[in-house]
Amino acid sequence: MGFTNVSIKIINPQNRQLSAETKLLVGSGALYSIVPAQFKRNIALEPKRRQTFVLANGDSITRPVGEAIFRFSDYEGTAPVVFGEETDKAALGVVTLEVLGLQIDPIRQELKPAPGLLLALGKTNAFVSRYG
Repeated sequence: MGFTNVSIKIINPQNRQLSAETKLLVGSGALYSIVPAQFKRNIALEPKRRQTFVLANGDSITRPVGEAIFRFSDYEGTAPVVFGEETDKAALGVVTLEVLGLQIDPIRQELKPAPGLLLALGKTNAFVSRYG
């Protein structure tokens, strides 16, 4: 898909006055966004749970996970955030991209609006035919 770095504003959802801007690697390999652990302290983000992740080499790691508001240009949304350790690469994950309604343009190496996809039930659907 391609890789690029973008500047993202990360905002505390409980106190929007607390925010910080950082550069994150955007690629198709990261499911969740990963930010340096210092963001927990700097903008008072609270981990909600610990989650285990499997790395590409098969190893497992456990990291704290919370929520943050991500803002890129005019796009903003709340998404899960993994608080990385020193050895973890900061990344903007595909879940956050979907929440923001963005996708990566691999040719131009930039973010662009993504088409929204919805599951629409047609008249031939058994549920609609029976109840609708």
